[in-house]
Parts: sequence; C-alpha cells; structure tokens
Amino acid sequence: MKISESTPIKLNGKPFRFAIILSRFNDKLGLELLKNTKETLMANGVKEKRIEIFRVPGALEIPIAANLLAQKHRYNVIIALGVVIKGATPHFQHVSQQCYRGLMDVSLYSDTHVIFGVLTVNNEKQAKERFAKKGLNKGKEYAEAAIEMAMLVRR
Repeated sequence: MKISESTPIKLNGKPFRFAIILSRFNDKLGLELLKNTKETLMANGVKEKRIEIFRVPGALEIPIAANLLAQKHRYNVIIALGVVIKGATPHFQHVSQQCYRGLMDVSLYSDTHVIFGVLTVNNEKQAKERFAKKGLNKGKEYAEAAIEMAMLVRR
C-alpha cells in the first residue's frame, strides 16, 4: 500500500494488534492520554481484545518494555505513552532524551514500529491541553499514527 500526502487516508485498524505501554509516573494525566488513545483505536475498527496495555514505573522503563514486546512479534505497532513534566533540575531532559532514543532504537532495530506518545511538557497545564478531547488530543493523534503505520507496514 502506498500512502502519499495527497491521498486521503481511510484508517482501518481492524486487522491489527496494538500494545500500549503506559508509565505510572504522573498517572492521572497518563490515564487520560490512554483513554483517548484507546477510544480512537476502537473508533477506527480495532477490537478491544486486540489492544493490550502494559504498565511500567516511569518513562525510562518504557523502552525496555517496548523492546521486550517487540521481540514477541505479537503486535503490529507499539504505542508508548507517558507524561514527563519539567522540574527544577535537568533530570527532565535526561529522561525525555533517553526515552526517545530507546524507543527510536526499538523501532529501527526490530520489525515493530513504536509510536512515541510520551508528552514532554513544562507543566501540568500543558499536559492537560495535549490530552483534552477539545484540545490538541495527542492520544487521538498517536492512535491514528499507529493505525497508519500498521497499514503501511502490513505484515
């Protein structure tokens, strides 16, 4: 299947399996992100039984879980979700960069694509703007990207 910029994409997630990894850190915010992601997958034909959710302690554990799940060859796409909020120290940058790098490595070196859905924000207000259904709704974006990539890389 060739997907191009000029072709409208009709998403069909029905034939695919998705793993969602969600960190527990900033759990209340992450759960809202998860809700929007899962709702969008299901609204595009994915049956709930074809979505598996895995929880990890924090953002640095997400790439480890993604790597383990990719090795199982069970999922068409893995969606990594979490919320990292900037604090008073440079810890935020290290966590965000290493999470991103680890997920990119999994995506590049396995046959399972990984969607980077870890919000990296300056404050809780920015996070809420990004998962609000009437806001940026990044959960919806991540789910749609996952379906599009599954369609592109169809196994």
